[in-house]
Amino acid sequence: MSRVEIINDGGYRADGRKAKELRSVTIELSPHPTADGSATVSHGLTTVNVCVFGPREAKNRSQTMHDKALINVEVSEAAFSSSERRKRGRNDKRTLEFAASIRATFEPVVQVSLYPRSEIDIFVQVLQQDGGVLQTAINAATLALIDAGIALTDYVCACTAACIDTTGLLDLTNSEESDLPNLTLAVLPRSKRVTLVTMETRLHVERFDQIFKLALLAGDILHERMRAAVRERTGKLVQSMTVGGVAPAAENKESGGDVEMYNPS
Repeated sequence: MSRVEIINDGGYRADGRKAKELRSVTIELSPHPTADGSATVSHGLTTVNVCVFGPREAKNRSQTMHDKALINVEVSEAAFSSSERRKRGRNDKRTLEFAASIRATFEPVVQVSLYPRSEIDIFVQVLQQDGGVLQTAINAATLALIDAGIALTDYVCACTAACIDTTGLLDLTNSEESDLPNLTLAVLPRSKRVTLVTMETRLHVERFDQIFKLALLAGDILHERMRAAVRERTGKLVQSMTVGGVAPAAENKESGGDVEMYNPS
């Protein structure tokens, strides 16, 4: 995709969205009952599944910390997740960097001091890729940790952003990521504290400030959608306990929204 095709004369992107509009979001909580917590999140055509196990006794006692929990992150890609012929293994450099970014995102957010001498394992599986894989993985990991009942200081909400000329873009597809300098930002919505910013290409400082603020606003919108999914799941759990049944996996589907329409009230 060339730069002139990213936004047409009518102000629409190749997938029909406006510049600041998010892709449709689908959230499923507890899809894997054998895990302590799990979530599958889709942003458009990008889908990531996360399973959380723990807090539990550390497998490697030499790594055990007496005053807090150890967070482990492992990332894998389904063979059918992308059009690339080469499948990335768990020890692939890019995969390891991806896992390190997720771990660095959650280490300040998980209240690890509540779980001394234990470990929390986060298993990330990329099922489908069409841009925004890291943002989708972070959002899915947040929900899986909440589903596992692990204490967090806040939700972590992530989104990609870029700029073409003077126009900011949110929630990029794969072709947009390939063509534009972009960043992925993970934010704690209540405190507005940023827990991760990644950039793979250079970005002018003025453009950085512009898309940074856009990504912060996108985090607010995603926060509301993630909270809605958790509330729905909690309601089903309460209902199942009342009638003595078992709550099914909760699926929450939301359409894309324009950041400019966000109302903080």
